[in-house]
Amino acid sequence: MAALRCRLLRAPGHSRGCGSAAGQGWAAVRERSYWQALRRRLRGPPEPPYSAPCQLGVPLRVFAAALPPERCRQYPAELRRAHRIEPFPLRVLVNPELRVLDARTVTAPEGCTSIRGFSACVPRHWAVHVSGVDENGEPVSWEATGWAARIAQHEMDHLDGVLFIDRMDSRTFANTAWSQLLD
Repeated sequence: MAALRCRLLRAPGHSRGCGSAAGQGWAAVRERSYWQALRRRLRGPPEPPYSAPCQLGVPLRVFAAALPPERCRQYPAELRRAHRIEPFPLRVLVNPELRVLDARTVTAPEGCTSIRGFSACVPRHWAVHVSGVDENGEPVSWEATGWAARIAQHEMDHLDGVLFIDRMDSRTFANTAWSQLLD
């Protein structure tokens, strides 16, 4: 996936510096630009979720995920029922922290846009709580269960430099690109 580039922009009337206390300087414009770009990226091709640093090329610890209804319908009905695959709206958390709510683990197949064309079964906790602040600095939290909890853990792993292949059952590692060619 191509990294998204955020440009440093200057607000009109500001040639240099951090801007005024009212937040009208280039830093504020850059910040707004970043959040707008992040939301555009998530609303783009139906491949969310994304975590910012590794996939958007921005040095912020940001968790952003969404699972729209049309994406949920792409999973087989049996898998949707078994893993509680349900849509959820865009969630954006800055400096997120994850706490396990249910220590039971469920193993299911995962893939990743960071390693296209491969999948493997990965154990994940059934329920988690993610908390942080939103793009306006307001506290936000999310209790996720089932597939949403899997997505939250997968994205939090990205923020820590961990990929699904670091947690997978290596016996289940598969080249899905190859199987798609054979179908």
